[in-house]
Amino acid sequence: MARQAGTELYGYLEERLGGAEDLRAAGAVPYALYRLLVLLRAYLLAQRAAFVVSTIIHNFSNVLTVAGYAFGLALGVYLYTQGSASIGTAYLIVAYAGMLAAPLQELRAQLREWQPAAASLQRLRDLFALRAAIPDGNRPESTPLPQSVELPSLGVGRPSSVGPAGVAFDQVTFNYAGDEAVLHDVTFEVAPGRVLGILGRTGSGKTTLTRLLFRLYDPSAGRLLLGGHDLRALPQSELRARVGLVTQDVQLFRATVRENLTFFNPAIPDSALLAALEALDLLAWVQGLPQGLDTRLSAGGEGLSAGEAQLLAFARLMLKDPGVVVLDEASSRLDPATEHRLEQAVDRLLARRTGLVIAHRLRTLQRADDVLILDSGRVIEHGPRAALAADPRSRFYALLQSGLEAALA
Repeated sequence: MARQAGTELYGYLEERLGGAEDLRAAGAVPYALYRLLVLLRAYLLAQRAAFVVSTIIHNFSNVLTVAGYAFGLALGVYLYTQGSASIGTAYLIVAYAGMLAAPLQELRAQLREWQPAAASLQRLRDLFALRAAIPDGNRPESTPLPQSVELPSLGVGRPSSVGPAGVAFDQVTFNYAGDEAVLHDVTFEVAPGRVLGILGRTGSGKTTLTRLLFRLYDPSAGRLLLGGHDLRALPQSELRARVGLVTQDVQLFRATVRENLTFFNPAIPDSALLAALEALDLLAWVQGLPQGLDTRLSAGGEGLSAGEAQLLAFARLMLKDPGVVVLDEASSRLDPATEHRLEQAVDRLLARRTGLVIAHRLRTLQRADDVLILDSGRVIEHGPRAALAADPRSRFYALLQSGLEAALA
């Protein structure tokens, strides 16, 4: 209980310290302190209970030690007064009884260490007992994905997947546990090598599409296909190697630039890193760092601009070399100058690949071949971008006329 209470307390502190500015701005400091008080009290009670158990063990060993001395002394006095033992023998009885004190103290120390160790072992058993809610696929590795080109390994620990693969949603319905459905009977197809622009208001289900495509969740009904294969049949390692994602929020680690780009895979050569950085116009920036690729970054990318962090995420994706690229409003945090640097890199990234681009900006959709519009988890329009833009009756045409950013806000 003490370990569990400590975990909850430190987890709460980490979350609230990370959001301290938002808590102050929202006036939520009193509530945060109240929740801290509740957790501290629970931690105090758990630690006090653990201390009581430890004290009982400590005092019990002391009582045994004193009782051993008393018994040895009483036995020695009794035998001596009865003439059954000499003074030397009585002394030895007391000395032998006293020698039991050291083993008892050692047992007490072992018991004190055993208590937290047993609690930790139980938590480890619970952790190892967890099973993934999404079972891994078992499609034979020898079965190739259609509509894709598989090239020999580039020596980075995964197969190169340069060729595009088709993506299809077939009557997909999805709801998070205990919630109402987020997607309703979503059906569309992206042909290999084409780029689909996905539009919709906040909460319309755009990001949920990407989570399902990465198989972070399975649909409640319907199926998703990659290259004609149901995602449930694909090994997750193969799926993640063939599909790449860049989101608004970039996770950077307290590690070097090289380790952040390669996700700690030492097999990726520096030549591949430099080529990816050069394609994104980041090479000069990296070479200007104190130790170049060996420069250590702070956790969360502290010290980097949002644009630099986003460009590093694009470099990761170029190193991965997937056949399907998903951009989840990846340029929404970039200033116009940085976004301009990104345009050519995105074009290179989408070349010969299938793309799904979620965006609020009209400029981002210029490279889309097709457009999909979601509303409340339903597909309300899907078709070629040029045809929809020229059709006054289409929803996409109306969005363009009213201003895409304002209409989707």
